[in-house]
Amino acid sequence: MIFLDAAATTPVRREVLEAMWPYLTGEFGNPSSHHSLGETAANALSGARAAVAKVLGCRPGEVTFTSGGTEADNLAVKGIALARRSADSALNRIVISAIEHPAVEESAHYLQRVHGFDVDVVPVDRYGVVTPEALRSTLRPETALVSIMYANNEIGTVQPVRQLAEVAAEHGVPFHTDAVQAAGWLPIGVKELGVDALSISGHKLGAPKGSGVLYAKGRLKIEPVVHGGGQERGRRSGTENVAGAVALATAFTLAHDEQSGLAEQPGLAGRVSELRDAFIGTVLETVPGAVLTGHPSRRLPSIASFCFPGTSGESVLLELERLGVVCSSGSACAAGSDAPSPVLLELGIDAEVAQTAVRFSFNSTVTSAELEQAAQAVAAAVGSVQGLGRR
Repeated sequence: MIFLDAAATTPVRREVLEAMWPYLTGEFGNPSSHHSLGETAANALSGARAAVAKVLGCRPGEVTFTSGGTEADNLAVKGIALARRSADSALNRIVISAIEHPAVEESAHYLQRVHGFDVDVVPVDRYGVVTPEALRSTLRPETALVSIMYANNEIGTVQPVRQLAEVAAEHGVPFHTDAVQAAGWLPIGVKELGVDALSISGHKLGAPKGSGVLYAKGRLKIEPVVHGGGQERGRRSGTENVAGAVALATAFTLAHDEQSGLAEQPGLAGRVSELRDAFIGTVLETVPGAVLTGHPSRRLPSIASFCFPGTSGESVLLELERLGVVCSSGSACAAGSDAPSPVLLELGIDAEVAQTAVRFSFNSTVTSAELEQAAQAVAAAVGSVQGLGRR
């Protein structure tokens, strides 16, 4: 099997399993307990927080551990907006892009439905890019928060986050970015990006599912979404997942070192980008009518996404799996939905064509041979499905 669905999840790295194992077995203490087992757990949690902060270039106290990227997005969007409006009742608007992950989009709509916020949506161009000019024209004096993702999980388009954050800062508005897909592939230093809040997820990096992080600038007030005993400096109550925090910190550090050239195999992001481009070129050459979605160059190293007009995306997926290639039709978070992707519709792609979408996403271990075989399988699968459709 050739696994090309890494944007949905990644296998747990051996180094991560080894790092977290003690906290799943003998060192099982609650980090809030005042005895030796608790102190060991607290030290591990503190070490994990410091490791994440080092990669992000922030203070440990600005790192909040969550149950994943979705909770981190919820805490950012709801928590920052509610806290800002509590301080100034006029701040009742939220700005998001037209292609946000459901964790951000649904959080904004919850605030609209339950708390009376207005949601302003910034349009994207045909490649899925939000321009600084589009954001500037959307901001209002009443804007409480801007949340625009770093890189899209379906089409791979990378946003000009630094410039967008600068526009928000000019208006005195906090800027949050969902960096779940970008982490491990793109520069992630929060000072360089200029963001006030940033979300990541462990299982996209080689950690188990159920671990995430929200970075939030120290002075940024956040209303908690989960209430209880006041853990995580009052931002996220609940007994901390120590093993998950250690796992995420380990995976995040390893991915950062590989991306930035500090590991034994430096520059993996560049290597995978070259493989991605070769794969895209072969698919476009060998599959008549294939359409690349997302920006042609400003895209994640790890995502190649296409529409295959005249086919059924689900049928192509089934045929690809029969040929030994596992991929997806888009976001794994749109559970049970057979509707065309809202992201593709926002790019101006017709609904009928959008339903033919297939996404190929790679982890850092992907090889040239695997992608050459996968490209051949794509041509065969699309040809087979089109042939069946003509009968």
